[in-house]
Amino acid sequence: MSYTSTGNASIDRLAFFHILEALKTQKRTGWVNNNISNPESISDHMYRMAILSMCTSDTKLDVAKCVMLSVVHDLAEAQVGDIAPSHGIPKEEKSRLESEAIHTFVHEMLHNSPAAQRIEALWKEYEDRETPEARFVKDLDRFEMATQALEYERALNESALQPFYDTSIPYIEHPEVQEWGKDLLEERQRLFGTGSSANSR
Repeated sequence: MSYTSTGNASIDRLAFFHILEALKTQKRTGWVNNNISNPESISDHMYRMAILSMCTSDTKLDVAKCVMLSVVHDLAEAQVGDIAPSHGIPKEEKSRLESEAIHTFVHEMLHNSPAAQRIEALWKEYEDRETPEARFVKDLDRFEMATQALEYERALNESALQPFYDTSIPYIEHPEVQEWGKDLLEERQRLFGTGSSANSR
């Protein structure tokens, strides 16, 4: 889906507000592919990340920025959807599609306003991973997915989602989030017994 500016800032801004609904209704691909009943939406995922940002005790981080990065990092998926490896789309093409979506939001819908520039800068900061905040929020992205996996396993009463731990917990770099991940794996082990922990990095 593409959008071309009408030239009317009010109409185009509303179009942006409306496209955000897709983040509320689009289900996360990984859970859909695993036949999870009533899986979370993209915005469900981002909302918990925002709250997790507020739970850090790391005083060196700009927490307000972390919250904003959390609610912007998957924004492009409002237009392109939640592209997963199972779709067979190369990483470079995924990046191009998402960059194109952000460009549409910023220029066609929000007319490159100060608000649009702020959103674009935050999205690029997350993608570039060059700041402590962006790297921290990427770790929250990993941890939140593993947390959700455990909640689905608890509902299923079986440890059936091991790949979601293997691709997340071992790659967390921030010490505090590593600790959260360790606590999560210990909780999983208490629930399901041995063999329910992610591989070490």
